[in-house]
Amino acid sequence: VPRSIAFEQLDPVTSVEDEISVNEFELDQNYPNPFNPSTKIKYSIPLNMKRETSNVRLKVYDVLGNEIKTLVNEEKPAGTYEVKWNATGLPSGIYFYNLTAGSFSITKKMILLK
Repeated sequence: VPRSIAFEQLDPVTSVEDEISVNEFELDQNYPNPFNPSTKIKYSIPLNMKRETSNVRLKVYDVLGNEIKTLVNEEKPAGTYEVKWNATGLPSGIYFYNLTAGSFSITKKMILLK
């Protein structure tokens, strides 16, 4: 079933760390949480042995597992990044965000409270 939800595009990804000092994948809890209508998600990609980039995907899902929004889907060098997501037009509830990079995958929960 197609959905008609308006998403506001706000500075999608901003590097917040210039020097590479990340040793492992990290996905921080979104802030603020609960949020209305926007939140920030911070994640880190470690430096790999060959100093290559990682194919990074950050997606948001509803409680039924339906994909709501792809926030990041691109090659990223090692570093720490922050994404701002605006959920205007979505109902209050629990949402999940998933970070996948190579064989690494982690999911966290967030709450949209209007």
